[in-house]
Amino acid sequence: MFRIAHLTDPHVGPLPRPRLKQLLSKRLTGWYNWHRSRHDLHDMELLAELVADIHAQKPDHITCTGDTCNIGLPDEWKTSRVFLESLGDPSRVTFVPGNHDAYVRGSLEGLLREISPWTRGDDGREGAFPYLRRYGSIAMVGLSSAIPTLPFVASGRVGSRQMKAVEQILGELGREPGCFRIVLIHHPPHIGGAEAGRNLTDASRFEKMLCRVGAELVLHGHNHVGSLAHLDGPRGPIPVIGAPSASARGGTLTHKAGYHLFTIGRDETGFLLMAELRGLKPDGTVGGMGMLSLARIRQPEAKS
Repeated sequence: MFRIAHLTDPHVGPLPRPRLKQLLSKRLTGWYNWHRSRHDLHDMELLAELVADIHAQKPDHITCTGDTCNIGLPDEWKTSRVFLESLGDPSRVTFVPGNHDAYVRGSLEGLLREISPWTRGDDGREGAFPYLRRYGSIAMVGLSSAIPTLPFVASGRVGSRQMKAVEQILGELGREPGCFRIVLIHHPPHIGGAEAGRNLTDASRFEKMLCRVGAELVLHGHNHVGSLAHLDGPRGPIPVIGAPSASARGGTLTHKAGYHLFTIGRDETGFLLMAELRGLKPDGTVGGMGMLSLARIRQPEAKS
């Protein structure tokens, strides 16, 4: 058994007070949106309760798929590090960035300098994507879809270099008997996963790549809603699972703050994947909210 907690889009606040020159960019619209509505949506006390619940479940690993920042201010990079420290040691916590982490040019690079240990691959490199982390039979592959964009655009891109590298990594891992491959990315990596202007612009290439080499699980954020989709893989359907924002106070049940707790096991047919949604319940407390629909997914083990 191996247990993984997946949270995403914490949008850690409060937003630092920016200098005027820092607002002479896309940050101006983000700053306005934060003070108009987003600061009421993202509740830091609720986020702290969610993190406490994660620790109470004692997962073997925690992964965060981006958007610790809001408008990419330098002070937010330090706040992001404090947040990741609250999740745990970099050896047990992985991070991939989101579009808010790359809000303007230079933001992503600044954040990665601050939180690089949480992006360290088994090869010792930090802040380089894709990266690979192995935990026995569990292999986590972290990708960056975070790119700076124009105002009112929140799209992402994997790019040719990463696409080629991740295909090689997943292909090699797929030839190992008994390897469970997990892909971590911020944007929904499938066609139709997000509307135009918010989507992964090379989702079609990503789908085709996974169709060739496969994976056992893909985890993402970005939409602030719990979701389950599937992509066709060479050994059967690949579950693509998105989590809601980890700090969202309002919205429908599927939009409210939550995270997924995955249990990966084995039986005579191969791997067995189970997922539980935990988060803000209707009574205002944080706890279990039931098993994710269609979450029991069997995958045959790779043949040597």
